[in-house]
Amino acid sequence: MTRHILGKGVDEQATLSPVCIMSGRTVSLVLGSGGARGLAHIGVIQWLEHHGFDIRSIAGTSMGALVGGIYAAGRLPLYTRWATALERRDVIRLLDFSFSRNSLFKGERVIGELKVLIGNPDIGTLPVAFTAVATDMDSGREVWLNSGPLFDAIRASMAIPTVFAPYTIQGRRLMDGGLVNPVPIAPTLADNTDLTIAVNLNGEPRSLPPSVEQADGRRDGGRYRENITKLINELQHRWGPEAEESGFFDIVSRSMDIMQDLISQFKLTAYAPDITVDIPRNVCSFYEFHRASEVIEAGRYYARQSLRDLAEEGSE
Repeated sequence: MTRHILGKGVDEQATLSPVCIMSGRTVSLVLGSGGARGLAHIGVIQWLEHHGFDIRSIAGTSMGALVGGIYAAGRLPLYTRWATALERRDVIRLLDFSFSRNSLFKGERVIGELKVLIGNPDIGTLPVAFTAVATDMDSGREVWLNSGPLFDAIRASMAIPTVFAPYTIQGRRLMDGGLVNPVPIAPTLADNTDLTIAVNLNGEPRSLPPSVEQADGRRDGGRYRENITKLINELQHRWGPEAEESGFFDIVSRSMDIMQDLISQFKLTAYAPDITVDIPRNVCSFYEFHRASEVIEAGRYYARQSLRDLAEEGSE
């Protein structure tokens, strides 16, 4: 697939033993797409920092671009406090309904709030190299965003079809990068780092850490799901009765999961990072942003498991 880079003008708590083996290494970090599961990226980053890894560059798609860009700006602790304080009503409040036929939400309210919280620095000034991946709506090509305002790149990378409107940069209409590259390893291939670590948010479902299962059991997820569905159903009349009967939002989110899972498998095989941290799809639903604390904990848990296993293999 041909890739285009906007901005540069170029086409195209582990045991002691694993920590000693792996810490101090420089890392290129690849953060994948997957809706609210992207909050697990925070836990992965926390684990890496705690164990002495030096993250030199980040490539991210969709929610991976959001978390990665905020980390590259040095503001991840602030964002983490904000995200973990969100309750269901706060998430709903951030949904600014669109009055157009091409999307359910405009996406301006949440981006505006994050700009106030984080600022909007130019990507070229960030202390950590950063690339957000988007999709050119007209050509279908992958686009790498590595200069210009940070939240312009993030907004474009997060433009999930039918959910958020496309975002225009330099005359190009851009959509969610997960459509073409949900695990964007390629932007890191030229990095001069010791390790490339990819976080895949479309891992096979499996047993969850006890802390996540217990927290999930205490959540009234059914009521929250009903509220989200009710709000979306109020808009679905513009797509006609077929959309209402088929559970529009659930179909969109599940379709994205299926598509990204298939593409992720291909990308991980084609580019083969040194380490892949797989976050199971059953950690949370696509839209459960109110579950930040336990999803972040899941990220720490699976980072520990993946890195410890690799260290043990390397010591055999």
